[in-house]
Amino acid sequence: MPSAPSAVMPALADASSPEDADRAKVWNVLARLYIAPPDAVLLRHLAGGVEVQARSGEPSALQAAWDALANKAGLVSQETAREEFETLFGGIGRPSVYVYGSYYLAGALHEKPLARLRSDLQTLGLTRRQDVGESEDHFAILAEIMWFLSTGNIPGRQDLAHQRELFQRHIEPWALRMCDAIVDHPAADFYRKVAEFTRAFLVVEQVGFDLLD
Repeated sequence: MPSAPSAVMPALADASSPEDADRAKVWNVLARLYIAPPDAVLLRHLAGGVEVQARSGEPSALQAAWDALANKAGLVSQETAREEFETLFGGIGRPSVYVYGSYYLAGALHEKPLARLRSDLQTLGLTRRQDVGESEDHFAILAEIMWFLSTGNIPGRQDLAHQRELFQRHIEPWALRMCDAIVDHPAADFYRKVAEFTRAFLVVEQVGFDLLD
């Protein structure tokens, strides 16, 4: 299980570097947490998070959010996490918290932001699998795509320019609002820590992509 990247280490690096490998692992964990409730194995991995400190000796904001998530994962049961996931994101009809970009950008699902995303994914050679029930603007699907891009699983598409374009066009404009909605929901407990870590990680990613200019 990866440690949280330090705020002072390079947020973005070559695809083969340990830093970029850590980023890819975090995106993979986020994809798993937002697509389905964590199982017992994932909770154990989260609870075993490794401490990483800034050079000053003080924990970074990202590390603090990671530590809080690890502590919560060590206390919550699989059943409790499942019930919370269903309360926040599941149910029939309108969920308590939306995790789709179109909702935050256009106020409704399956709107123009999803069409733009699908067009950009086609440019990358990606199409939606028929067995996947969620649309491509689901945060978990976008996190999985970021994982694929940063690990080089899409030949020729692991460079930072492709990652930055996807992030800045289809994640950054709305994902922090999703995190805020989760944090503010009274039923959120374990997922409040997930959202706080997600928010801290997204901020670090944005800073890293900004430094590419």
